[in-house]
Amino acid sequence: MHEAHLDSHPVNCPYCDMPFDLLIDISQGSHETWEDCPYCCSPIQLRVMVSVSGELEGLALGRDDEVL
Repeated sequence: MHEAHLDSHPVNCPYCDMPFDLLIDISQGSHETWEDCPYCCSPIQLRVMVSVSGELEGLALGRDDEVL
């Protein structure tokens, strides 16, 4: 992970709806991963969409039982 590729995004937990800043490593390109909510510790499914030029195109968050 390279700090120059970290992008901070304000999001809300899909479980407890608490807002927090999520750091996304865009150097990995488009990918899916999991992150625990810093408040309720629930597992959040993340889909990160990065363009060919390396720009963040989109971010989808979901509960562990949702299909993204």
